[in-house]
Amino acid sequence: MLLCFVFAGTAAAAESDSADTSAGAAVYVVKADRSVESGLYQYLKRAYKEAEEAKASRVLLVLNTLGGRLDSALNIGELIRESKVPTTAYVQGKAVSAGTYIALNAQQIVMEPGSTIGAAAVVDQNGTLIDNPKTVSYWTETMKSAALLNDRDPDIAAAMVNPALKIELKTLGRTKGAGEVLTLSAQDAVKAGYAESTAATVDDALNGLHLNQPTIVQYEPGVMERIADFLTHPAVMTILLIIGIAGVAIEFMVPGFGAPGIIGMIAFVLYFFGHYVSGFAGFEDVALFIAGLLLLVSEFFIPSFGILGVLGAASLIAGVLLAAPNPKSALLSLATAVVIAAIIIFIVAKRFKHKGVWNKFILRDQLTSDKGYRSSVNKADYVGLHGVAVSPLRPAGTALIGEARVDVVTRGEFIAANAEITVIQVEGARVVVRPKNENE
Repeated sequence: MLLCFVFAGTAAAAESDSADTSAGAAVYVVKADRSVESGLYQYLKRAYKEAEEAKASRVLLVLNTLGGRLDSALNIGELIRESKVPTTAYVQGKAVSAGTYIALNAQQIVMEPGSTIGAAAVVDQNGTLIDNPKTVSYWTETMKSAALLNDRDPDIAAAMVNPALKIELKTLGRTKGAGEVLTLSAQDAVKAGYAESTAATVDDALNGLHLNQPTIVQYEPGVMERIADFLTHPAVMTILLIIGIAGVAIEFMVPGFGAPGIIGMIAFVLYFFGHYVSGFAGFEDVALFIAGLLLLVSEFFIPSFGILGVLGAASLIAGVLLAAPNPKSALLSLATAVVIAAIIIFIVAKRFKHKGVWNKFILRDQLTSDKGYRSSVNKADYVGLHGVAVSPLRPAGTALIGEARVDVVTRGEFIAANAEITVIQVEGARVVVRPKNENE
């Protein structure tokens, strides 16, 4: 049985060597020199797909990373394992934490002199060590399994993860004590069998593959990927949020311009486009953001005592944070954007206060006489007019002046009904009359 395994391994190695030494075989050089997150996974997924379609003989994965998300590292590790094209990981500088796991999934590891690998303990977003037993145990076994894929010492992989372990590292001639995590230099990695060799440059690493006149393909991200990288830069991301928030808010508060709303929506579209192409955002994040916008708009038309506004704001914030690669930095960018956008909105609202939407809820018309408004009939026009007492005036009563029935008073005298009267004075609503003279 043992001979069968040895024979099978020798045959597989011979087949691999035969494939690698074929003249003109393509070798894809793919750089992974950033944080391990979903964007890197999407980038490598496209690179490996192109390498497979080109029937490449090898992928030289140039690693230089401090690590990142474990879920993304697991996806990348699976991608490397299942690829039809074998991978040589070239550690250029560092491949620590999640980067170490990615390297362990490669069939070969070559390291730049002075580079390091290891320090794969699980930490949170703040860099604080996570000592949850289940998490540590899971990641320890995952790292050990990755090491065993290519006959690397699993104890060394465990020593890179679990600070509580005390392990005798025979190949290195030393002991890893409790309270520390293991990091290997390039020389120690070769000595421990974790790296096949060292190479000062990428060209040296390619020469070390011993390929027969290989065709070197430098994989470069496409135009859309480069645009996405630009749009997901923290500074650009913050600017887009400022423009988006300010533009949409100004359009709601000072309607009629059109341009602020259009520019704001374009900024939000660019924000989510960049994150979607980079692999950070999904349709659900965009849908959550759109739902937030609709809820905020509804707040202007449907009285909800602020409930719709709160739900809308929460949906907007959730959409922005879930679409970002790092929710903590995204929250900082969002907070900065809200403060700056609020200042811009205040300035614009003050400048165009006469056009603000709030004017629809404030009665600004003054019902003054110079604008043609009358709170009641202007009885001052009655002075000098004649009329007829409708009722006896003792001294108050009713008189008919023109076609209007008017409450009137006399100066104290009695005037019988149907007697003719003359208006002699008006004081506000008080109309004073006297009997009509025969000479009038």
